[in-house]
Amino acid sequence: MDTLRLENRPYRLVGPYLMAAMLVAAPAHAADQGAKPARGAERAVSDQARKLVAQALAYEHGEGVPRDPLRASVLYCKAARLGDPEAMHALGWMYANGRGLPRNDAYAGTLFAMAAYLGNVHAQRMARYTGDYTGQVPDCLRPSPAMRVDRTWSTETHISALSAERQAIARLVVELAASYDIAPRLALAIALTESSLNPIAVSPRKAMGVMQLIPDTAVRFNVKNPFDPRENIKGGLAYLRWLLAYFSGDIALAVAAYNAGEGAVDRYRGIPPFRETRAYVERILALVGQSEHPFDSRVTAPSSALSPIRMVRPPGNPR
Repeated sequence: MDTLRLENRPYRLVGPYLMAAMLVAAPAHAADQGAKPARGAERAVSDQARKLVAQALAYEHGEGVPRDPLRASVLYCKAARLGDPEAMHALGWMYANGRGLPRNDAYAGTLFAMAAYLGNVHAQRMARYTGDYTGQVPDCLRPSPAMRVDRTWSTETHISALSAERQAIARLVVELAASYDIAPRLALAIALTESSLNPIAVSPRKAMGVMQLIPDTAVRFNVKNPFDPRENIKGGLAYLRWLLAYFSGDIALAVAAYNAGEGAVDRYRGIPPFRETRAYVERILALVGQSEHPFDSRVTAPSSALSPIRMVRPPGNPR
């Protein structure tokens, strides 16, 4: 397994991906030219994270408020979900030292590794004491259970009902979607279903971030930092745009491939017979409310299995 050396110590990361991602120096996607409006949302995410960290520090040390380590950990966790490395380090420190939380070196190691990867020098120093990255994270960093489908769902209505930190991520998804010619409702449906807008979500299959990119897909779409919300979302949208072109705008097939891989859709000549994938497709279609999406035929040639797929799957029936 590839390693990242932190202060002369080989530090094991998630598979070969993170090391490979650091070595990939691909040019920025052409769609970046139209991504400037998303900078405001990115700054909002950063500002919100800093405010949460400041509040957490006050509760951790009792500065101006009663000392409350548990409250501090909740605030650090919210900031960590926004991708803030200082919050990751602080929460890792609390787990490493049993400060207001039960000691857990596995959680600490994951948090220090994430913060170190994002450039936090304190986390790099602490990493030597907590062991290798395991991918284990506290419950507060795990994606929320899938929400009940609401067929009257709309992007703005849904965003306004979210917490402040999740609103910032949701608006970043919506703003970046325009740069990739992806309908905001589809982009947000994918992000909500994949991670519940958690920038540092890690699945048992090592999928990472808001759009839950697996290592190969992240490298394929030039994502160098999987825990950076903006970069992760861009990678997921680039992949979704490719899938829409590959399946000629068929949303059901594109999102089935997002979940199970385009190879699986081609192999089964339709939505794979996996319970998880079929439930995933039904949820996305219910949220999006349409079965077809505009696509750019210049992105990639269509699937050679597309005609047989459409023969075995009647339109409007994902099953």
